[in-house]
Amino acid sequence: MPFISNGTTILDNGAFQASLGSLVHIKTLTASASATLSFVHGTDGVVLDSTYPIYKFEFIDIHPANNDDFMVNFTTDGTNFNVTKTTTYFHDYHEEGDVEAGVTYNTARDVAQGTGDAFLTHVVGNDNDQSCAGTLTLFNPSSTTFVKHFISTVHLSESSNYANTSYVAGYCNTTSAITGVRFLIQTGNIDSGKIKLYGIKDS
Repeated sequence: MPFISNGTTILDNGAFQASLGSLVHIKTLTASASATLSFVHGTDGVVLDSTYPIYKFEFIDIHPANNDDFMVNFTTDGTNFNVTKTTTYFHDYHEEGDVEAGVTYNTARDVAQGTGDAFLTHVVGNDNDQSCAGTLTLFNPSSTTFVKHFISTVHLSESSNYANTSYVAGYCNTTSAITGVRFLIQTGNIDSGKIKLYGIKDS
């Protein structure tokens, strides 16, 4: 007997008839007192080209050696992570003791046509039980026509004991293909954690 959902046959005669998903795992990097975690096309099995129109990074329990910000940058040549970017940054927060909560747009963490590392979070705590987790999605990095858009959402246990969710979006202002993405803590190492890279199929 077939299993049908919304008019589509999912399972029939013991075999799957429909796609099980469009997310394809490419690479996992595990931090161990790492200065950076970098995904560069053609290096160590990393694919970051026209194979997929969308790439998704997942951050799992990124724990810093120091109380500091989780950041990102991009490269067009595989070596120099200094692509010109414009971003927007806001976050919501709630203190553990319920003293303070709110939502704020943080202009100090925006980038306006800058080449330096871009903020993805507020200050991630380095207590033994603190970390951050979230995603960054990069759209059509191989395009040589358009700028490269990205969107990130990261939740963190802040150093001053706040639950904090950072929302960042922007674009790499280049018509050159993006060939690599680098993640880091602003000062000090990424003590532990994993970053997974996935490609998302067209269909």
